[in-house]
Amino acid sequence: MPDWLLWALAIVLAVAAGWAWSEWRRRNAGTERARAGRDRTRPRRDRPRPGTTATRPGRGAGTRAPGRPTAPPRPRAAERTNAPAGTPRPGEVWWAEVPYADGTGSKVRPCVVLRAGDREADVLKVTSQDKSDRDDHVRIPTRDWDPGADHDSYLDISEPIRIATSAFRDNAGRCDPTLWRQLRTLPHLPTP
Repeated sequence: MPDWLLWALAIVLAVAAGWAWSEWRRRNAGTERARAGRDRTRPRRDRPRPGTTATRPGRGAGTRAPGRPTAPPRPRAAERTNAPAGTPRPGEVWWAEVPYADGTGSKVRPCVVLRAGDREADVLKVTSQDKSDRDDHVRIPTRDWDPGADHDSYLDISEPIRIATSAFRDNAGRCDPTLWRQLRTLPHLPTP
């Protein structure tokens, strides 16, 4: 048997093993998350914690139709002009109008404040989509600042986004202290 054929077979087997490992991890992660959701020892709260809101801003109490996007609707013009009471501080989670990366628009989403000034603030956006397979996202505990959430979210630590302080809508709460300490040690992130 020629050497090149053995090498080709070894490469094909390595690629197949890598794919199988990746699929196994992806499927196993999904079952662990589901199992963790069933085994919760902490009871669900019917009422929001003090200092938080019962529902997410811009969301109604109704249910959405299957197959419809889960993004909250854009706020009305009257809601956009009113800034929330209080100013954002580092380590807080806020609902804010955060621009898309491609600059085509924005949406109200949770974000963690890294640094805040009088007119602008540097934030990291939070997504509810599973980004556990990416190095530029870290899991952020959601229950403390979003009582209606049924799973943790992911914080995009790749690059902070600068937004105007008028873009902040509602203070959701504080960032998890352990996560905040980890964020402050990352050299590429501006923190006070």
